[in-house]
Amino acid sequence: MQDSNAPFEMLDEAAIAAASLRRDPYDFAFVEQALPARLKQEVLADAPRIPDRGSYGLPDLHHGPRFAAVLRDLLSDRFRHLVEEKFDIDLSNRPPCIVMMGNTTGHYNEGYAHPDSPHKIITVLVGFTREWPYERGKLRVLRSNDREDCAFEFAPEFGRMLMFRVCDHSWHGFLPQKGQRMSLQLCYVDSEWYVRKEYARHRLSAQAKAIPLLRKMIDWAPRRLPGAR
Repeated sequence: MQDSNAPFEMLDEAAIAAASLRRDPYDFAFVEQALPARLKQEVLADAPRIPDRGSYGLPDLHHGPRFAAVLRDLLSDRFRHLVEEKFDIDLSNRPPCIVMMGNTTGHYNEGYAHPDSPHKIITVLVGFTREWPYERGKLRVLRSNDREDCAFEFAPEFGRMLMFRVCDHSWHGFLPQKGQRMSLQLCYVDSEWYVRKEYARHRLSAQAKAIPLLRKMIDWAPRRLPGAR
């Protein structure tokens, strides 16, 4: 985490601070434009290139300076303080973990409903997709483990931000849709051990996806949790 409380270079602090905390079906907040639209072209030009489906750990991704500036803002003390104030929580000893998704295949096993790992405290999602013209594929805040039981939808388009408190009923998922679906997930988690484990897991997955036969097997492997829909 960046040891900095300097003003943001890229994020819109006022928009993030103004986003209201919603309590139904669990604590979450939505920011329509956490990154100003005028930055879209330069940030996306510097964004990582993600060739396959699934999530990739930040240490294994290459990006340019303008995208790096966004990451500095997200990993700063100043952003953490905004999240702490929003959720009335102390995250000072909760390390951050960042993974990114770049594509979805539209296979049935993507987007299954899940509440997130209990090792995660707060999850922050930021859209980096140039556009998302589809009805399906939007992240859904769910009232249950049924993906049709939707309370709110989040299109993963550039600058949009969704943050939520992880709990045993923080169900979310999306209906499968093939497309370039670039999004970033920043989680404040319970230990550095979990950060290392997550990055190692995603690195192993990325290496497997680099092998065509293994990539095909991974694409079609079941990903649903027991009882999830």
